[in-house]
Amino acid sequence: MVVAAMRDEGEEGRRRAVVAIRDYDPKTDRDGTEAVERECEVGPAAAAGGMSLHADLLGDPVARIRHSPHYLMLVAETSGPDGRIVALVRGTVKSVASGKSRPGAPAFARVGYILGLRVAPSHRRMGIARQLVHRLEQWFELMGAEYAYMATDRSNEASLRLFTGRCGYSKFRTPSLLVHPVHSHRLRPPPRATVVRLGARDAERLYRSRLAHVEFFPADIGAVLGNALSRGTFLATVGGYEWGGVDRFLACPPASWAVASAWDCGGVFRLQVRGASRLRRAAAAATRALDRAAKWLRVPSVPDFFRPFAGWFVYGLAGSGGRDAAMAAEAVFASIVNMARGRAAAVAVEVAAMDPLRGRIPHWRRLSCTEDLWCMKRLGAGGGGHADGWDWARSAPGRSIFVDPREV
Repeated sequence: MVVAAMRDEGEEGRRRAVVAIRDYDPKTDRDGTEAVERECEVGPAAAAGGMSLHADLLGDPVARIRHSPHYLMLVAETSGPDGRIVALVRGTVKSVASGKSRPGAPAFARVGYILGLRVAPSHRRMGIARQLVHRLEQWFELMGAEYAYMATDRSNEASLRLFTGRCGYSKFRTPSLLVHPVHSHRLRPPPRATVVRLGARDAERLYRSRLAHVEFFPADIGAVLGNALSRGTFLATVGGYEWGGVDRFLACPPASWAVASAWDCGGVFRLQVRGASRLRRAAAAATRALDRAAKWLRVPSVPDFFRPFAGWFVYGLAGSGGRDAAMAAEAVFASIVNMARGRAAAVAVEVAAMDPLRGRIPHWRRLSCTEDLWCMKRLGAGGGGHADGWDWARSAPGRSIFVDPREV
């Protein structure tokens, strides 16, 4: 346990708050952490007019991270007889590809990921967030992590001030989160593309053969693909390629192909758009009614985002360098959206800023976030893991990035 004294200069003048930072206890802390989650907005505004996106975790608050190989959740609690939880943070540690190749094999690094940092509005600007991050970084180093990183929206000035201004993180990557609603009608994949579904073992072989050098590719990809929340892996080819199994594909792949897997985030949390006017709700309901009554019109209907809904996440999106690889990526994404009908209201994918596949991924701009930002910091104990002094946190971005669905 760490006890820290925090200062705040507010309207009431200088005051001090003493909090204890400790591990989350599922037996006593669930109600307190859920209360903090409800007080804090999650994600960027979904649309104009004051609407915002909220997430409600299902089950225990560690459900969002318990699928990772190593995880920790910390809480900050005020002292005294009326003490309560006022802040929390989650973290995971794993081995991932750093994007730097060693002779004959990809270079893996051990990294810590910070997510779910929440501070109750009544206790902000007291340094509590910084203390939580520092404590989590100490745990990362004890677990052998060489780097720590986090993701935020580029418009989140408070988060950026904390991490880049006070905690020593550097702006690292700028991927885009592309979101498509799930309609009652099916999306039409490109007619020249053929999509097949792979088993978990075949998918792991393909990923390790073709994606092992991609930044943040997890060393335990088999555990991700075999997780109960993983809904399958799909491979699309273009140009009349006849599927003959993964061995034949790896030995002689076609010029244009793409692969991706689906993850059911609805098994961990539900999303909800709040703050919508009655007029917006009525208009969205009208589009759904018309879409159900006349699917042949292919109305771009708006799902009921104003009630708790499930979402799916597409991960492991990658393709060949062929000229029609982006078309294959569109076919894979459309197939997953169609599979999500009746199970989720939206499907999302996160792609690197320079990913050549992103131009063909169907999405709604109003639901998507093109201003995502990842920040990274090289931790002291790990030393970066490279004798040549190479620092991943200051390296140039690649064309692709692997987004682990366990950290969404």
